[in-house]
Amino acid sequence: MTTATDPAPPRHGPIRLGIVGIGKIARDQHVPAIMANPGFVLAATADPHGSLDGVPAFGDFAAMLAGMPDLDAVAICTPPGLRAGIATAAIDAGLAVLLEKPTAATLAQAEGIVAHAAASGTPLMATWHSREAAAVAEARGWIAERQVAQVTITWKEDIRRWHPGQEWILAANGFGVFDPGINALSILTEILPDPVRVETAHIAIPEGRAAPIAARLALVSGDARIAADFDFLQTGPQSWDIRVGTDSGTLVLSDGGATIAIDGEAPRRADNVEYRALYARFAQIVAEGTSDADLAPLRLVEDAIRVAEREVVAPFAF
Repeated sequence: MTTATDPAPPRHGPIRLGIVGIGKIARDQHVPAIMANPGFVLAATADPHGSLDGVPAFGDFAAMLAGMPDLDAVAICTPPGLRAGIATAAIDAGLAVLLEKPTAATLAQAEGIVAHAAASGTPLMATWHSREAAAVAEARGWIAERQVAQVTITWKEDIRRWHPGQEWILAANGFGVFDPGINALSILTEILPDPVRVETAHIAIPEGRAAPIAARLALVSGDARIAADFDFLQTGPQSWDIRVGTDSGTLVLSDGGATIAIDGEAPRRADNVEYRALYARFAQIVAEGTSDADLAPLRLVEDAIRVAEREVVAPFAF
């Protein structure tokens, strides 16, 4: 994946961008990244439940499109189940599209978006922000020179801390623990040289909910065996770790890819600039009229759910 690190404004000036969905991820990550990049102007928002001070606000995407005909692009930050329809309408309107992860509720929907954008010649970016974590590129380069034997993923966080009151995440099309877990899979598919596939999976779904709150996966990549453990009920320290054992040493990515340690050396950590890097890349894509829409992480999640052994566990309440 090509990563841009510096803003690249398009030839005609700053990109007039609208955000659809002003929830936690938009406020915490997208808005600060947009404001920090001179290649963008945050021109409008669309959300029936929220707005931003000083930014024109609309109740939905159709109203935003009608009220802001000079938009160049849209960032879609809604829950996954809503993204395909909005993305299709945005492409039909000639807007460049940035999709928060996961790209859509299903792989078929995501493939439809990609095909529609390609047929229309519309720039499209499916974002995998964890691939932009500080140590991921170094990890990929180190692994490329070695034979991977085994990988262990431990991705455990507290749903109440990171998704407070977000009932949609445990509903149908909400992804549950795969909403954070897909970040680990996005790193995995970025750093390993061979394609990754799912062998077995076990998911735990709270009684009365539709999406898993925990999952264990067994995957393979070439000759490497991969074990992934995802949990949404982790209290205390949070765990976002990937350990890669090779024929000549061990590499550990932690803090979601921001920290790296090789062969027991002191961990090295860098600042989180994931979303700034995403928007720098999106500006480049818009300027060039190209697309970047890898669906490998979403495909792994869909395969895992398809083959999973399911367990119903105790009810969960926020």
